[in-house]
Amino acid sequence: MSRLKVDNIETRSGNNVAMDNALQLKSYTTAQRDALTGMVAGDVIYNEDEGTIDFYNGSSWNATSANTFETPISYLVIAGGGGGGGSRGGNYPGSAGGAGGYRNSYGAELSGDSSSTETPLGIIKGTSYAISVGGGGSLGTGVDGGVHPTVGTDSQFGSVTSTGGGAYGSGINPATNSPGTGTGGSGAGGRGSQTGYAGTANQGGDGGAGSASSTAYGAGGGGGASGNGSAGTSSAGGAGGNGLQSFITGSAVTRAGGGGGGSHSGSAGAGGSGGGTAGTVSATNVSNATANTGSGAGSAGKNNGNGGAGGSGVVILRWTTADATISSTRTGLVDGGVQTDGSDSYIVFTGGSGNVSWS
Repeated sequence: MSRLKVDNIETRSGNNVAMDNALQLKSYTTAQRDALTGMVAGDVIYNEDEGTIDFYNGSSWNATSANTFETPISYLVIAGGGGGGGSRGGNYPGSAGGAGGYRNSYGAELSGDSSSTETPLGIIKGTSYAISVGGGGSLGTGVDGGVHPTVGTDSQFGSVTSTGGGAYGSGINPATNSPGTGTGGSGAGGRGSQTGYAGTANQGGDGGAGSASSTAYGAGGGGGASGNGSAGTSSAGGAGGNGLQSFITGSAVTRAGGGGGGSHSGSAGAGGSGGGTAGTVSATNVSNATANTGSGAGSAGKNNGNGGAGGSGVVILRWTTADATISSTRTGLVDGGVQTDGSDSYIVFTGGSGNVSWS
């Protein structure tokens, strides 16, 4: 019997294998692979488009894994803000709305409740990712038998979901419906002597507490993206928590402020920066929060004033232009088209639900 024994196999021109080197397979793009001829079962190549090892089974090429390449997509996902409560029964202010949840992975910017930035979402080219833009909560009315405000709805990008802003109730519970849910991305402010409602961790602040005496009432401010709303006093409504600033579109924009609390006398609470609206003292209706900021609306102070509607949310995505191209078909979504800022591209979704992919 013959045996061949060697101490070392060295790398030479045209030889990709040595005993002490990594194995290097021949590299092809998908198009180059599909154009190959004369293959036999067992042929193996590296697919440089997909980052996979592909083998030929005698009739077709097959990958040994899913695409291993991920492209990082930075995001700002803001849910809809909560609606503000109306004032009912004379001197009883409603609850101020909290801002929608604020989740941010752009640069080193802050995410909700002034937390650390999140990690960009790694996408696989050719895979569809769900996007939805949350609507703002409806306003609470200030007439007998009226309705309470509603919470904002969630916004989503793939596995990233921001929670709608909290909303609780108008000044006195009407018999026809329940007060609502004060917790949310940011919490609603308290009314009467209630404590404020909690926001969601790393998405938004808590609502401020309300204040009540035998003759005076001030509602707490709704929470904002940067932190908590202020407490009300017997003569003033609490201010809404401020929003946060982002440069994801290339310029500074502040979004997701909380609504200001109403007061039956004295002064009303200011809306948080970034689109939250102030409460009122009189029966004047509260203004709606700014659209596509996810801000909460203020509450009315007395004499059957209406609260405001919460601001709708927004989804903003940004990536390195050379790395990927977003699909041109975005059915069901409202957006302003792809924009560029330096070497990056970004897109702003302002409404709807649908799917997107990149190539």
